[in-house]
Amino acid sequence: MLLESIIIALEGLKANKLRSILTMLGIIIGVGAVIAMVSIGMGVQNKIQNSIASLGSNLLIITPGATSPSGVRLAAGSNTTLTNKDAQAIGRQIEGVSAVAPSVSKQYQLVYGNKNWMTTVQGTTPEFVSVRNFNVELGRFFSNQEVDTRMRVAVLGKTTADNLFGTIYPVGQTVRINSAPFVVVGVFEGKGQSAGGMDQDDVVVIPLTTAQERMMGISYIQTISVQAASPESINQAQEDITSLLRSRHKLAKDMPDDFTVRNLAAVMATAEETTKTITLLLGNIAAISLLVGGIGIMNIMLVSVTERTREIGIRKALGATYRNILLQFLIEAIVIGVTGGLIGIGLGIGTAYAISAIAGWNTAISSGSIFMAFGFSVAIGLFFGIYPARKAALLDPIDALRYE
Repeated sequence: MLLESIIIALEGLKANKLRSILTMLGIIIGVGAVIAMVSIGMGVQNKIQNSIASLGSNLLIITPGATSPSGVRLAAGSNTTLTNKDAQAIGRQIEGVSAVAPSVSKQYQLVYGNKNWMTTVQGTTPEFVSVRNFNVELGRFFSNQEVDTRMRVAVLGKTTADNLFGTIYPVGQTVRINSAPFVVVGVFEGKGQSAGGMDQDDVVVIPLTTAQERMMGISYIQTISVQAASPESINQAQEDITSLLRSRHKLAKDMPDDFTVRNLAAVMATAEETTKTITLLLGNIAAISLLVGGIGIMNIMLVSVTERTREIGIRKALGATYRNILLQFLIEAIVIGVTGGLIGIGLGIGTAYAISAIAGWNTAISSGSIFMAFGFSVAIGLFFGIYPARKAALLDPIDALRYE
């Protein structure tokens, strides 16, 4: 009986092709919109997660200057409050810290042959590679001995290397940074853009002491990057670092911090929560069209009941029960929902790929959103088909046979 009802429903859809397509259109657009919108939201979420993760895992970033509710507040001279000894003390005294990389940076012009390139020159220590998740693709990174002896060696980001050298093998070549010669000892693998849209490959990394003493003439540190041993220890490490630096800087209890410790794990959690909310909002907005599609199904099914009143009367006269008539019209409504849902899945996936290809946006198609949208379309077909089906099943056979 079930198979026969499905066949009858499909024949009814075929007999009224245009009406069937228009009925399914709301479901098709709704399912497609839900899948496309959720894929855009998921793509944004993945991009933000990858961008933050590319900065380093379990990362704490310490910068000079106190924070206030209105933003960063720099007291007089507070931009020089961090020193290399602070970084060394963190590495020695704080448990749960696996690596510490102090750094300074400034914009300089690089020259090689007849080519020049303005980029950020960052002075740091060998721990920088593990703390900030950089990998050396060509050559090597500089050593602690080269930091101690203030050697003029440099490791280039991929963007910088490509713009200066093109097809020339860069390792072993000499570049001039602010007119001073530096030997290129390595080139990083590409990392792409950061969460803020900055090109992480447009950089030059040199030994910390070389940058401080030979290039910038400073003794303080601009940033200290700290890698916690595990995600579980990062919050405790943040508290311990704050206590240690307050003690080293001789800050009284009523005095604000003259430094800021940022927890990138907390930043990532906040970003994930925000993007999840955006994804949910986009999905809910798209789901409204599914409800509109359900109302369209109810409308057409009510018209179908009116048109087929004599048919219903004949079926009842030949022995069809209330359950038989109810099942027949319910199946017709569900078939419309299922067919529209399947077409909508194809439309949604195609739209997501088209948006990614044409607009260049990151999209991530979620199997969960596909099953949710399809299940919702079937449920809507069932829900909005109940009233018309019940109306058909309750028709009096005598009145139905007299209907013109």
